[in-house]
Amino acid sequence: MSTPTPVSLEAGLHNEYIRKQLMQAVYAADYTAPVIESPVGADGSLAAIPAEYVPVGYTTDDGLTFTGDLSMADVTSSQSVEPTRSDVESDVLSAQFAPQETNQATVALFEGLPLSGTGALPAVGSAWQWDRAATPQNPYRRLLFIGLDYSDTGDEIYVVKFFPRARLTSRDDEQWARSTETQRPVTFNAFRDSALNTSCRNWVDGPGWRAFAPPAPPPAG
Repeated sequence: MSTPTPVSLEAGLHNEYIRKQLMQAVYAADYTAPVIESPVGADGSLAAIPAEYVPVGYTTDDGLTFTGDLSMADVTSSQSVEPTRSDVESDVLSAQFAPQETNQATVALFEGLPLSGTGALPAVGSAWQWDRAATPQNPYRRLLFIGLDYSDTGDEIYVVKFFPRARLTSRDDEQWARSTETQRPVTFNAFRDSALNTSCRNWVDGPGWRAFAPPAPPPAG
């Protein structure tokens, strides 16, 4: 009778798989902008971002927070102390971030202005003017979130989220003070886009990520 092989608790542990987003970038576009088909090229390097996507720029060191609000509907029965059935009632994904720059993207997202075309703010340095609307506009946007990390060999690893149909659902105070920079904190919810049939598309890729792939098996024979 053979002796069973002891189970190693360290089997499957990979500290090189622990990720941090050392840098983050947010790009915003009007809903009429093209969707992001893939954030990386064939070699895994970051692809060019369409010109319609405007950078948000610096955000506070809290970074980006993606919150999933999951609500379940339970069926309870007198013969059981646990629910006898549980189903998803709602599952809402949101993104929160606090821009620090005063630029076209941050003001447009906060104020509900278009990012391009009629009514869009001109370049930084031009005279800006906008009025608070009697009937507020809250247009849908496309939001692209890119996180950058590095492998142990210094190669880029990208973690990317794309909200193809996002809408502002909350904004915090715009504070003017000597002690802190002007921020325009916003929260956007992700809604399902009928063309892509998803509210959020995710990628993990990059040269550093692809280097984790196991070597190809030798040819047979």
